[in-house]
Amino acid sequence: MTVGPDRTPLDRSFFNRPVLQVAPDLLGRTLVRRTPQGPIEVRLTEVEAYAGSADPGSHCYRGRTERNASMFGPPGHAYVYFTYGMWHCLNLVCGEAGTPSGVLLRAGEIIHGQELVRPHRPTARNDHELAKGPARLATGLGVDRVLNGSDICAGPKSALSVLHGDPAPADQVLSGPRTGVGGEGATHPWRFWIADDPTVSPYRAHAPRRRNRSASGTKLDSKRPGA
Repeated sequence: MTVGPDRTPLDRSFFNRPVLQVAPDLLGRTLVRRTPQGPIEVRLTEVEAYAGSADPGSHCYRGRTERNASMFGPPGHAYVYFTYGMWHCLNLVCGEAGTPSGVLLRAGEIIHGQELVRPHRPTARNDHELAKGPARLATGLGVDRVLNGSDICAGPKSALSVLHGDPAPADQVLSGPRTGVGGEGATHPWRFWIADDPTVSPYRAHAPRRRNRSASGTKLDSKRPGA
């Protein structure tokens, strides 16, 4: 008899921990996105940790703003931001309220609802690319700023939640520098991923942003730092 991933929802105590504990522990968990058309489920394979005021790579490094206010709220909420004027990215807030830390969801495997994701990701060459990168993940799931601040621990009617899933064994979890983060935060090994998983996005070092000369060159960028 085959036993599937554990479908017990993660409660708020899971997220009420230091970000460097929560981030690798999210690998292998099941993210659920509930839409009017039906649910989508993602096995998380790549994440990045951002430690707020202690982290030069974080949106919250210089304090609270209207944009990042969700990061200062209770743990177990979503922080969704808009980047490059084109894409959204999804983060999960963790740590004690008032301590703005969070985990950027960088990539995952769509394990249920592929037919709901494909219309949002028509350029994906295969199912491994449907959520391969943070902008692709958010786009595929139909995540935008409407979901910013939403409670992911609110129960089965919540637009977003995380199930226990099948946590990645410690010996399969790798870490390294975060993608696209420059300055003092460039060398923090706070990107975590499941070894040899085909849905993990490629690492890219920080590079100064260049304005595209034409819209035809626009791609779903996986380089933008997260929470």
